[in-house]
Amino acid sequence: MKKGVVIEEATSCGSCTGGKSMPFSTTYILVQTTEGTDVVNLTPQIQMEVRKSLVKTGSVTVFIPGSTASLTTIEFESGAVNDLKKAIERIAPRDIPYDHNERWGDGNGYAHVRAAMMGPSLHIPILEGKMALGTWQQIVLLDFDNRPRNRRIVIQIWGD
Repeated sequence: MKKGVVIEEATSCGSCTGGKSMPFSTTYILVQTTEGTDVVNLTPQIQMEVRKSLVKTGSVTVFIPGSTASLTTIEFESGAVNDLKKAIERIAPRDIPYDHNERWGDGNGYAHVRAAMMGPSLHIPILEGKMALGTWQQIVLLDFDNRPRNRRIVIQIWGD
């Protein structure tokens, strides 16, 4: 798979609460990343899934399985992205000793620390059928691993 984003359909049904059905859907975004700190804008794909869900008021949860990647929001432009990468490098440098590397020998101890600090999920309100993001706020995947990866991001949408 070349670098890009693919949507994979999963489930779409409802859950009963107090006799009322609350629609939800689960889909996946498939992304191939590069090594190092790869930053991928997921906003257009998540917006598309929110529109398809027809949810007017609710929320979307985005989750990245794995311990060397995370999700956050940022203004997705080269200056802000480069500033974020430099800040992350200052906080958890790639080239210092990590006990994880000594134990497993895989050289990605820094990636585990970075992902743990940034977190694996985001929860965004949906208001009037749209994610309640700021004007310049985009949802991004940060893959810190020291090798290319195929990532499968979980998107769950709930609401009315």
